[in-house]
Amino acid sequence: MKYRVFLKKSEEGYAVWCPGLPGCWSQGSTETEALANITDAIQVYLATLDDLSKDREVRYVEVG
Repeated sequence: MKYRVFLKKSEEGYAVWCPGLPGCWSQGSTETEALANITDAIQVYLATLDDLSKDREVRYVEVG
């Protein structure tokens, strides 16, 4: 799966966040580190959503 992420360079390094996953953000000293960190953050975010949705009725909708 691919997710769009935004990067913002600052004096401390790079902030990076995924607008499609509210609250999913990370940072790194370099762009490469920030992208690796947001990859980990996205994986943890999605795993948490899976855990929270266990034993719940779920439906999928298609958006064209």
